Amino acid sequence: MILDSLKRLEYRGYDSVGIAVAGDGEIFWEKDKGNIASVESRIRQANMPGNCGIGHTRWATHGKPNRVNAHPHFDCTKNIAVVHNGIIENFHDLKEELIETGHRFASETDTEVIPHLIEKNYEGDLLKAVISSVKRLQGSYAIAVATAESKEIIVAKLRSPLVIGIGKGENFIASDVPAILPYTKEVIYLDDQDVAVVSAQSVRIYDSSGNLVTRRVATVQWEQEEAEKGEYRHFMLKEIHEQPEALKNTIDSIIDSRTCQIRFPHLEIPDKFLHEAQSITLVACGTAYHAALVAKYAFTNLTNLPTLAEPASEFRYSPPYIDSHTLLIAISQSGETADTLAAVQEAKKRGAKVLAICNVTGSSLARASDSIIYTRAGPEIGVASTKAYTTQLAAVIALTLHLAELKGKMEKSAQEEILRDLLGIPDAVEKALNVEPQTVEIAEKFKDTTTFLYIGRHYNLATAFEGALKLKEISYIHAEGYGAGEMKHGPIALVQPNYPTVAIATRGAVREKMLSNIQEIKARGGPVIALANPGDTEVKELTDYTIEVPEVREVLSPIVNIIPLQLLAYYIAVKKGYNVDQPRNLAKSVTVE
Repeated sequence: MILDSLKRLEYRGYDSVGIAVAGDGEIFWEKDKGNIASVESRIRQANMPGNCGIGHTRWATHGKPNRVNAHPHFDCTKNIAVVHNGIIENFHDLKEELIETGHRFASETDTEVIPHLIEKNYEGDLLKAVISSVKRLQGSYAIAVATAESKEIIVAKLRSPLVIGIGKGENFIASDVPAILPYTKEVIYLDDQDVAVVSAQSVRIYDSSGNLVTRRVATVQWEQEEAEKGEYRHFMLKEIHEQPEALKNTIDSIIDSRTCQIRFPHLEIPDKFLHEAQSITLVACGTAYHAALVAKYAFTNLTNLPTLAEPASEFRYSPPYIDSHTLLIAISQSGETADTLAAVQEAKKRGAKVLAICNVTGSSLARASDSIIYTRAGPEIGVASTKAYTTQLAAVIALTLHLAELKGKMEKSAQEEILRDLLGIPDAVEKALNVEPQTVEIAEKFKDTTTFLYIGRHYNLATAFEGALKLKEISYIHAEGYGAGEMKHGPIALVQPNYPTVAIATRGAVREKMLSNIQEIKARGGPVIALANPGDTEVKELTDYTIEVPEVREVLSPIVNIIPLQLLAYYIAVKKGYNVDQPRNLAKSVTVE
């Protein structure tokens, strides 16, 4: 059961695996570097009696991937076993302190201080020992503690995801829901600093002071089949093809198609505040940050509100001016991104109202925000985000239209026109997927290229960034997204016959400018792959390869235009023989800073 559950978390990225089972008064364990398949036979053949156990797939932060550094880690007596997600920032000081009192360490990891701290604090009550120990930890952690004598597992969390699954005569602990979906859909999301004692029969939750508390039991809306590949070779390809349905589910959840009215079921920030808000700041990381860039243009153009989009990882170190009249919008697929959560905390200190756009019910971001708009993408397993991105775009555009109406910047009839176009976006994306055979051909042509340039302008500047990121993430080819208008200020020096450029040249306010930028590249012998709308002969005549996508309103075009770029990245990576769903050095949910 532990191994099968760990397999459902392989998408998170890892470099070693291990499990420990408590039974017959001792802990039985096996662990090593590598993937589950490489260690599985050894684990399955090991004698591990007992029905209380923990398992982990580690992504190295401290110490190289090897058997010694793999989880679980133990105290001196091998009676306490711990697995841990996150980073203990003060581990070096704790380790020196523990060594001075006689504790012996085997690994280079930060995690190993945890079982030794628990051992030091243990005076017959394991719960008290864990509560005392985690108070000493700085950084982030989701930990599970098993002991030789107990048939309970103690868990604790701070700024790392942890979910408890409620079964019948059995209970489960996991870092993400897909691990436990075959066994239960009833889950409890722990709050930061919670400590829980989990047995087969019960779950008891305590706050940091040791007081019993109650946390809500939620029902997961996903089906197990949604977290499985089905007929597709990779999760990423499956999720690319799921985008029409994911978009329809998201749009239908916030727009009444009959009346063309916007309705945000969980938008608890009062309309009065939204009407009086004086500025907007968006924070996000990676792909979600590119959604924030599209939103920045939309809010600026349609609401006239001063709007900034900031990488969450930089936000705390030089935050823009934020006060009680600021709406901070935090975007995240998982809702567990450490930098985004830290940015939210900083904004709240300064008095801002926080609105989250997130795909996971009950996530840390959902709980930390004043209000939430849920995307309805379903579980996204592939490390390279696809359907989460397009549903985020749909959500922020709907929010933009809502604010534009509240602030009197848009007539109701104009809003309805865009909303009807937004309702038609799933069909447009379905048509955009028809370019798949063409992207396969282009991938074959360029699979051995060592570098790419992606250019775009206005709303599709973010499309260039996101297209380049997809290629980098899964094919390991260097790619750079750039504003097309900036080409002549430096990057055009790179253009040569073996340096392809992907140009987003669909119709809109900047199309003529894009044509000029493409001509500059062609004049210097650079091959160009262009995205264009049907019937655009000018683009076709200028470029080496033209991928046609349905024409939609410009503010909505990033949703459609990213589809071919996702497919191109996917097929280049496949043709290079790489593991698309688990690209090297990456994790699905980045829960450390």
